[in-house]
Amino acid sequence: MKQGDFDFICKLVRDRSGLVLTKDKAYLLESRLMHLARKRGLKGIEELVETIRAFQKESLLREVTEAMTTNESFFFRDIKPFELFRQRILPEFLKSRANKKSLRIWCTAASSGQEPYSLAIILKEEAAKLLGWRIEILGTDISAEMLEKAKTGLYSQFEVQRGLPIHYLMKYFEKRDSIWQINAALRAMVQYKEFNLLDDLMHLGEFDVVFCRNVLIYFDQQTKRRILAQLSQLMPNDGILFLGGAETVLGVSDKFKPLKKQRGVYCLASGAGVVETAQPAAATGLGT
Repeated sequence: MKQGDFDFICKLVRDRSGLVLTKDKAYLLESRLMHLARKRGLKGIEELVETIRAFQKESLLREVTEAMTTNESFFFRDIKPFELFRQRILPEFLKSRANKKSLRIWCTAASSGQEPYSLAIILKEEAAKLLGWRIEILGTDISAEMLEKAKTGLYSQFEVQRGLPIHYLMKYFEKRDSIWQINAALRAMVQYKEFNLLDDLMHLGEFDVVFCRNVLIYFDQQTKRRILAQLSQLMPNDGILFLGGAETVLGVSDKFKPLKKQRGVYCLASGAGVVETAQPAAATGLGT
């Protein structure tokens, strides 16, 4: 791939999504763009770039951006954040929100839906404690294609085998030929919305818990700082932010502070996280 074409695509993707593509990601860029070129009936990446330069057609610009921003997802990824949510964070919110009986959760990079549906399963398992509660789970992503897949709740055998305990598969999914579909009750628990994190976050409303895992790692420092600043304004004093295990706010933002002994979990620097003084609950067996 020509250096000029690489630089052109990198700028296009960065301007539209905030994603920073470095030289070590050239193989990924070439692989995904070659697939898109073939899908479009073009000879290769060079012709694809020429077409983009010549016509600047929104549908093609969008396809290129989505091709580069679509990330892998699977159920209960890295398990520990979900265990912490169920064992410690949710019980504390049940106490602190006992009068309000409302909980809003945002998955900022929902992709094909495995993360928000994992949270929906946890909440469904705790349904007896949540009677009369208003629970909202919002899943957003820049990719309309991924969101459509998420809405259908359809997953291959390979996808449901990655991280999903077998008893949850049998309890909450229905087999449809060679694929599995998450049941209608769980699908109804999650609302999906196409959204770009470069846009203004403020109109989305307040969230008690935000999952922004494995997202910030792709942005430059300025973009990370701006997103974290806006997230801090969307959260109550005891709100909780989940980042990926390789991500941190340290040296990036002073709006959040890490929770003690918890990797990748943060509360507002000006507030107190619900688990700061909470005692661990009994093991739940999520990973069994």
